[in-house]
Amino acid sequence: MMRADFYLIAKPRFAGQPLLLVCELCRKANDAGLATLVLARDSAQAEELDDLLWSFNPDAFIPHQIAGSDEDEEEALVLIAAPGQQAGLRPLVINLRDAAWMEPCDRVLEVVPDDPAAREPLRERWRQYKAAGYTLNKYDM
Repeated sequence: MMRADFYLIAKPRFAGQPLLLVCELCRKANDAGLATLVLARDSAQAEELDDLLWSFNPDAFIPHQIAGSDEDEEEALVLIAAPGQQAGLRPLVINLRDAAWMEPCDRVLEVVPDDPAAREPLRERWRQYKAAGYTLNKYDM
């Protein structure tokens, strides 16, 4: 059964920098040994996340890289893909893009910014996942 988990940003720490929440989600996935695909909105966001994953927590080492940058990318537990970048399917997908992720995976995580304008498209996405038979969960972060 496929799952879609929506993470609603509320805490100031994440509101100012939503990618910090993405780093925390990547850390949890890494600790659980889950191969994760992060769908970045654009290449600038992919680069920012790549840098942040090195620095956000001095005690956390998360093997990660940007798709297409290296032949060994299958070894990185966290793979960051900008649009147009080929990346293999993985069991966990963190979707930062504007469209719902309907490709096969076990779980898709949607990060919902603390911005009313950004929430409406995500309500629509919730309906899309629901219509596709996903199990839905919502978490306040």
